[in-house]
Amino acid sequence: MLSRISRRTVFLASIFATGLSFFTLGVIGARRSEAAAQASFEATLAAIRTEVKGELGAGARAGAVPAGTAARRATGDAARAQIVAEIKEELQSEMGLVPVQLLRDRRSSFVELYSYDNLGKTNYGTAGYLGNGYFITVKHAVAVLADDDDRGSGRTITSIKVVYRGKEIPAKVVDFGNADAEVQSGDWAIIQTRELDLPALHADTHYAYDFASPIFRLGNDYSKGIILGTGYVGQRTSSGLVTCLTDGHPGVSGGGVLDQRGNLVGIPVGRMQGDYRFSFILPLRPEMLRKVPIRG
Repeated sequence: MLSRISRRTVFLASIFATGLSFFTLGVIGARRSEAAAQASFEATLAAIRTEVKGELGAGARAGAVPAGTAARRATGDAARAQIVAEIKEELQSEMGLVPVQLLRDRRSSFVELYSYDNLGKTNYGTAGYLGNGYFITVKHAVAVLADDDDRGSGRTITSIKVVYRGKEIPAKVVDFGNADAEVQSGDWAIIQTRELDLPALHADTHYAYDFASPIFRLGNDYSKGIILGTGYVGQRTSSGLVTCLTDGHPGVSGGGVLDQRGNLVGIPVGRMQGDYRFSFILPLRPEMLRKVPIRG
C-alpha cells in the first residue's frame, strides 16, 4: 500500500515540476519578446527624433524659424481702446447700427414745420437745417400743387413757420422743384429763416441706395415732435424715387433720411396709400442745393 502511494506521489511531483518548468520558460520567453519589442520601439523613436532635428536644422538654415501658436494679448489702455473701437465699427457695419449719441445730435437738426392757408387750414411737416438759415423740405408742405383738392377754391399759403426752441418763427420759400403733385421727384423745396443756432446737416448727393442698406428717418410724426424711425432700402422707381420699408406717418414728409454716418442722403416724400410701413424717399440731388450758400 505504501509503495503505491509513493509511486503516485512521485508521479504527481514529476508532473508538477514539468509544468513549472514550462511556465518558467514561457515567462522568460515573454520577457525576452517584450524586451525585444521595447528595444525596437526605442530605436524607431530615436530615428524619428534624428530626422526631425535634421529637418529643423535645415529650416533654420533656410531662414524658417519655428514659432509657437500662442498669441499675446494686447496690453495698455491705447491697445484696448483700439480693439474696442474696431469691434464697435464692425458691429455697426454688419448690423446696420448707428451710435445713439450721433442720432441724438442729428435730431436737433430737424424742426417741426407748419404752413397756414387762407382757408384757415394748417398743414404740418418737417424741415432739415442746412445752415445759414436754410432748410430743406417737401414742396407739397409749403406750396399749393396742381392736384390739390382745394386748388379750385382759390387756396393759397399765407405763412410758413418752423418751431425753434418752442416758438414759431417765420420762413419763406426761396427755391423748389417742378412737382405738380405729391410724391414726385420734383417734390422738394428750400425755405429760409434768420440764421439759427442749430447744427447743420452734411448733405451727401451721391449716396448709392444699395438694396437692403439700413437708413434712419427723422420726422415730425403726427405733429408730436421729431421722432426716429428705421428701415431698409428697397429699390429705385422709374420716377426717380426710392422705396423703403419704414413708417411713413403723416408729418414726416420733408424730414431727413440719414445713412450710417449720419449724413443727410434724402427726404421722405410720401407713402403707399393705405400702408404706413411702405414709404418713398427722394434722394438728394445737387440741384436741390443750388441756392444754399456753401458753409465755410
